[in-house]
Amino acid sequence: MPPVTQVTKEHEVNGGKDRSVEVVIEGLEVFAHHGLLPGEKESRQVFRFDLRLILADCPAVDSDDIGGTVDYAKVAACVTGAATAHSFDLLERLASVTAEAVLADFPRVEAVSVRVAKPAAPMPCRVSEVAVLLERRRQRGGGL
Repeated sequence: MPPVTQVTKEHEVNGGKDRSVEVVIEGLEVFAHHGLLPGEKESRQVFRFDLRLILADCPAVDSDDIGGTVDYAKVAACVTGAATAHSFDLLERLASVTAEAVLADFPRVEAVSVRVAKPAAPMPCRVSEVAVLLERRRQRGGGL
């Protein structure tokens, strides 16, 4: 998965020290009901999520304190919640909702890249998976 757009210089330095971090969560499997076909919404399918979260200022690099970063388990729970709360036709919408949830729940995250893959997509030809990759960035002033 390509890296999230690099953090700008103005966000890289805090008191002269770079505390920017990219947190990566790969292969998070969530069972949910998404797809265009009626059968896809009736039976649960596996969806695989890969996430990259940019933290422009991560005090945990100095403190070794979980309060200065994002809790990976809480991020995974957020993604699972976003992916199972509603049923979507398209992976594009699922990825967008997931990115919005991460930005809303984790104020330290400046940008997030979400890749969601569907290994068992109904296709007329054999493929190992279909996937969507998108990036969302927090707007200046802290908004989404």
